[in-house]
Amino acid sequence: MTRLKKVGFAAAVGLAVSVSSAQAATCIGTCGTSGASGVVGASPAGGTYQYISTANGVTGAGKIASVGGTNGSQYASNSFTAAANDPLTFLFNYVTSDGAGWADYAWAELKTTAGAHVAWLFTARTQASGNTSPGIGLPKNDSTLNPVTSAITSGTTWAPLAESSGACYASGCGNTGWIQSTYNIAAAGSYQVVYGVTNWGDTAYQSGLAFDALRVNGTTVSVAGVPEPATWALLCVGLAFMGSAMRKRRQTMRITYA
Repeated sequence: MTRLKKVGFAAAVGLAVSVSSAQAATCIGTCGTSGASGVVGASPAGGTYQYISTANGVTGAGKIASVGGTNGSQYASNSFTAAANDPLTFLFNYVTSDGAGWADYAWAELKTTAGAHVAWLFTARTQASGNTSPGIGLPKNDSTLNPVTSAITSGTTWAPLAESSGACYASGCGNTGWIQSTYNIAAAGSYQVVYGVTNWGDTAYQSGLAFDALRVNGTTVSVAGVPEPATWALLCVGLAFMGSAMRKRRQTMRITYA
């Protein structure tokens, strides 16, 4: 398993980053490539897959701005061109060691290379029962998922979760298994897919997202061997590891589930 940790400074602190019409893949936080590991089997497309994880994530990365989050990671694909009505497909598997009530989440978004939102390709969030996608309190899916249901199954043993591999805080821990997302692109243009995963409310008990086989009209979008951030630097912000003390916030920060 290869693992890469890069920090996109401008994106991490919420600054605007200008982009050109053609973009290389970028990583903010912890990104890597793996084969079958624990509860995440080999990609149905064959062999290895990419992943992002909140383990050693970057403050502010991987979150949806309107929802919030503490730390996480995100990965933007190489840019690609598409014609009107081209189908976009990819596979994903959401894994979380943080049970329902603490609401870690993951997502994938289709954007133009100019940074404009086009569609939510999926959102997934920890919950004790029922479908994880679309995630509670998150944008609705604009895509079609196969299988349609996305209940969490038990098991969190997965190397990218680092110290949280095999751990479980409360009911709702587990993984979705491999799911395919399909979306028909309405207009011709140049696009990127951005994947994100974030802790919510604290930085304990990690979550991650495996993904693979991004294809447009059946053609695979190339995967960069080493994604380079558009702008990056190490952030020396003097953050201390909070450890179990972060759990104290859980007495006041909870999400009520139906």
